[in-house]
Amino acid sequence: MTTPVPPSPAEQATFRKISWRLMPLLFACYIVAFLDRVNVGFAKLQMVSELGWSDAVYGFGAGVFFLGYFLFEVPSNLLLERVGARRWIARIMVTWALVSAAFAFVDVIPWGPLPRMFGVTPDVFGFYALRLLLGMAEAGFFPGIVLYLTYWFPVDRRARAFARFMTAIAVANVLGAPLSGYIMQAFEGVGGWPGWRWLFVLESVPSLLMGIVILLLLPDGPARAAWLTPDERALVQARLAAGPNGADSASQGGLRAAFGSTRVWALAYVYFTTAVALYGVNFWMPTIIQELGLGKTAYLEIGLLSMIPWGIAGVTMLWWGNHSDRSGERRWHVTAPLVCTASGLAMLAFTGTHVVSSLVALSLVAAGVLSGMSTFWSIPTAFLRGTAAAAGIAWINSIGNLGGHFGPDLIGRVRTATGSSAAAFLTLAALGMSGALVVALVTRKVAPTSQE
Repeated sequence: MTTPVPPSPAEQATFRKISWRLMPLLFACYIVAFLDRVNVGFAKLQMVSELGWSDAVYGFGAGVFFLGYFLFEVPSNLLLERVGARRWIARIMVTWALVSAAFAFVDVIPWGPLPRMFGVTPDVFGFYALRLLLGMAEAGFFPGIVLYLTYWFPVDRRARAFARFMTAIAVANVLGAPLSGYIMQAFEGVGGWPGWRWLFVLESVPSLLMGIVILLLLPDGPARAAWLTPDERALVQARLAAGPNGADSASQGGLRAAFGSTRVWALAYVYFTTAVALYGVNFWMPTIIQELGLGKTAYLEIGLLSMIPWGIAGVTMLWWGNHSDRSGERRWHVTAPLVCTASGLAMLAFTGTHVVSSLVALSLVAAGVLSGMSTFWSIPTAFLRGTAAAAGIAWINSIGNLGGHFGPDLIGRVRTATGSSAAAFLTLAALGMSGALVVALVTRKVAPTSQE
């Protein structure tokens, strides 16, 4: 490998400016997106018992979000490339805010004959339908941001950019867990509503406001950024054009080549195993922590304890992304966190109600999955370009995020059938190890990116 050329002061200053202009805005968007996606985990602590649902009903409904996500993700990313990031991301955020707020009325929305057709009660149908609609509304947001970041950051800077952006998952949980617990506790009975209804309404407001902010402030790319000088725009374009020459056929032939790439499908499976772990644990973490011996209405305490795994994960993934970019290595920076995730999941199967060991296991899962996911996206964005990038990134994310349906649903079904989550955690651990093996194999020929 040739000796890397250190970046010039002008380059350092340009990308620092880009980071400070874009990352706080995108970071805030992902925080509110993730809150609206996973606050159902806290609402479950009240909603399930009030409406008389089983764990299986909740697990399927929590995961059905990702079926809608899967169906609309690739078309959404292709539309983003066509109409521009600013308008499309704003549309996504406003739409999902409205759907999220509608969950407060999940048991009173009239669905006509549809519940009877599907053999479920109107409230259960409403839960499934709204989760499906929420996935459809949000489809394209995350892969759209991943694609958008490739417009600004060259390959050797992307792991840090992705890690900074995805740290919002950890921050959303660190801030959102106690916030959700506080809302449910403080607003219980206000206006005759239980706390879970207020949770959905109040946490949808930031998404609505951020959609308006995106429409006003987000440039579609470097060429539209008035805050970059002509020289800075030229520098960014030159650095993007000078990326590694390791593109495979998927980068050359558009949609068909992206969908026909063995590497794209293999990476989609790897991302599936990470999503299984992330959402399986995320949607059930409040319940797992509550069952460590906390009171059924100790929502704020549950939220405060939930901060611990996500706080550790946020620090870890930033350090891990920086280390990956400094070393230029990707393969083992994805494989090792998946092994860590699988270890945490296996540990969860045996911790029972032991508080310290359960929090250690949850921390291993959270830190492993987020570190792996943030570094992961440096691999497909290094060999996919243009329309193939828009389609390939969305396809990997949409197939992968089906794991977000499988994980919560499996835990719910196993809990309903056995009264325990142990078998589900062991299954998820096995999937995590298989993902680690696949990524280690399919990335053997991926050349390291240049160091700085």
